[in-house]
Amino acid sequence: MNILVCDDEPLARERLSRMVKVAGHEVVAQASNGFQALEQVRLHRPDVVLLDIRMPEMNGIQCAQALLDLDVPPAVIFVTAFDQHAIDAFNTQAIGYLLKPISQQQLENALKRASKLNSAQVNSLQQHANASESPDRPARKHIAARTHRGVELIPIENIYYFLADQKYVTVRHSGGQVLIDETLKDLENEFHDRFIRIHRNALLAIPYLEGLEFVGTGQYQVRCRGINERLAVSRRHLPQLREKIHHI
Repeated sequence: MNILVCDDEPLARERLSRMVKVAGHEVVAQASNGFQALEQVRLHRPDVVLLDIRMPEMNGIQCAQALLDLDVPPAVIFVTAFDQHAIDAFNTQAIGYLLKPISQQQLENALKRASKLNSAQVNSLQQHANASESPDRPARKHIAARTHRGVELIPIENIYYFLADQKYVTVRHSGGQVLIDETLKDLENEFHDRFIRIHRNALLAIPYLEGLEFVGTGQYQVRCRGINERLAVSRRHLPQLREKIHHI
């Protein structure tokens, strides 16, 4: 892929450029702020922009938002020393958020995800970005989670269930599980079209709902397609779940 590296620190740009080349990709241009990045993107049409956040004149968030106005925007991967900008970054449809100092493997994993971003997905991201400007903002397409690898994006369609435990929520997805600092109620309100409440501490993805199992003494558990785990179903939510299964 053709890649643009944008960072206001020359040494950081050079290090990233070397890592990109080791990964087998080409650095077509460099920039030291958002304005320069926009100019270089228009000149070179890179597939991916590796973008710092804190920069003079135009920061990375502003630059990424401006990139969305292009007919076919490049994929954006933020590379920054600051994790507090993650939510703002993902609202610009960035596909990655790496925390400095990044490793060669982290960069290659992020670039591998970027290489799977086909034109249909780009168009979908653009439509989502335009829709997010309206008062009735649609649900997110990803969940952001802080892990030992940095900040990860978990596609909503890959999530089996949300399980609350004290102040955190476990997100069980096709690649494993992560913890997020969000409430189950907020998640239920945002993703009510895709997830159904099965217990006071659990939301299940409707596409992965496989069936119910009776476990005795009036207790039921739900089978989840794709994994062997079973989740408890409360009596309060059993009627709604039965109705949903009947219409699948």
